[in-house]
Amino acid sequence: MHESLMELLWSTSHFSGGNLEYIEGLFESYLVDPNSVSEEWRKCFDQLPRVSEGQSTDVPHSVVQEQFVQLGKNKFRFQPAAVSAAASSGHEQKQIKVMQLISAYQMRGHQHANLDPLGLQGRNQVPDLDLAYHQLTGADLDEEFSTGNLFFSKDVMKLKDIIAGLEKTYCSSIGYEFMYLVDTQEKRWIQQRVESSQSDPQYSHETRKNLLERLTAAEGLEKYLASRYPGAKRFGLEGAESLIPMMNELIQRSGALGAKEVVIGMAHRGRLNVLVNTLGKNPKDLFDEFEGKKLVNTSGDVKYHQGFSSNVMTEGGEVHIALSFNPSHLEIVSPVVEGSVRARQDRRNDTSGKTVVPISIHGDSAFAGQGVVMETFQMSQTRGYRTGGTVHIVVNNQVGFTTNRQEDVRSTQYSTDVAKMIQAPIFHVNGDDPEAVLFVTQLALDYRYEFGRDVVIDLVCYRRRGHNETDEPSGTQPLMYQVINKLKTTRTLYAESLVNDNVVTKAE
Repeated sequence: MHESLMELLWSTSHFSGGNLEYIEGLFESYLVDPNSVSEEWRKCFDQLPRVSEGQSTDVPHSVVQEQFVQLGKNKFRFQPAAVSAAASSGHEQKQIKVMQLISAYQMRGHQHANLDPLGLQGRNQVPDLDLAYHQLTGADLDEEFSTGNLFFSKDVMKLKDIIAGLEKTYCSSIGYEFMYLVDTQEKRWIQQRVESSQSDPQYSHETRKNLLERLTAAEGLEKYLASRYPGAKRFGLEGAESLIPMMNELIQRSGALGAKEVVIGMAHRGRLNVLVNTLGKNPKDLFDEFEGKKLVNTSGDVKYHQGFSSNVMTEGGEVHIALSFNPSHLEIVSPVVEGSVRARQDRRNDTSGKTVVPISIHGDSAFAGQGVVMETFQMSQTRGYRTGGTVHIVVNNQVGFTTNRQEDVRSTQYSTDVAKMIQAPIFHVNGDDPEAVLFVTQLALDYRYEFGRDVVIDLVCYRRRGHNETDEPSGTQPLMYQVINKLKTTRTLYAESLVNDNVVTKAE
């Protein structure tokens, strides 16, 4: 009891009254621009609860104070100065067009985003994002307009700066789909998170080094298994290594938010890597399974279907991690995970879903093609089955077994479109941008905790080898694998980026 009380005091001592003015100043800066405060404070402010049920975002006090100052200055001037009606009308009409352009970026920016690490998809030319579509011209770029409901740092900006901010926010390595949500508070909450940082939070050197370390661990295991057991089936994670830092962040952040258990369901792709680098399975045990020295007494199943459980230490204390056993039916584990999580929550008398978090990892073609996915979604908000929201991760390697052409695979633009049936926001992210992956992971989990609803991360990546290690993929996808064979790994690209930014040296 004494130790837990001391831990509580240590974890909240910075909120004491003597620090009030300092913390208010930091929070003001955070509301205007999250990157203006340190990563530790940004994480703290990100996890604050909503102001009220009717208001999802806070308002900087400086804005309110400025309004009262202006009212005081103009208390004897009730009538605004006369302005040329023609001039006012012309600018107001352009302002409406600018607001339509902003709305187009928020709704369709994901179609123009740089999501494909292979560059085969290309960046779609979306007419709605063109100036001419909104009857604006290059002559308007230097004119100032109101930013409207954007959460940028200024209320008035030049049009060229507004467009630059929108391109960076909605058309870089992350594509957001959330404007179809019917709940305005949810939409505004997501808007505030992504627009205030323009999808580019400034992470500390330590965080970036940790990202590189996780990528190195993921790639290192795959290379070792490939060299030691050539030709053995393992359904490797090569091309999708960003899944490992994503899982690490989900577990660590869940623990910091109060979770005591995390239940994971996934298919075979990358399962061995998750077992070792996320759940901490002893690599020797895995090697013994490859060499036939160790058999699974419980099921006799293959090694890439096996379950596992372990305890992981997080900022909020120890968290129990359970990876469910998985049959060859790719998505049948999803309702099993939901049932396990609901049972664990009921046992803990947890009606809000804060203490047990479900994470479901899917393949892109299975997510779009298996009916059990839709059935599980349909039950996600019912009283008897809801779990406070599931974090869905689609490991989108852009090929289902041997089929990669969209018109041969599905009838929707994205494999994740089925999630729209329950108003789940969808965040598409380029797997070769680890910092974008980290940002989306934090956003998705915080959304889940804030609103208790499902959320989907579409990790757009690729498959460096065949469906399994005995397949030769260039026979069915020759053009794709011409690109893949020349492509540097995610870890190599990120390491080069950190060297260029003087975060690490080449020797490190």
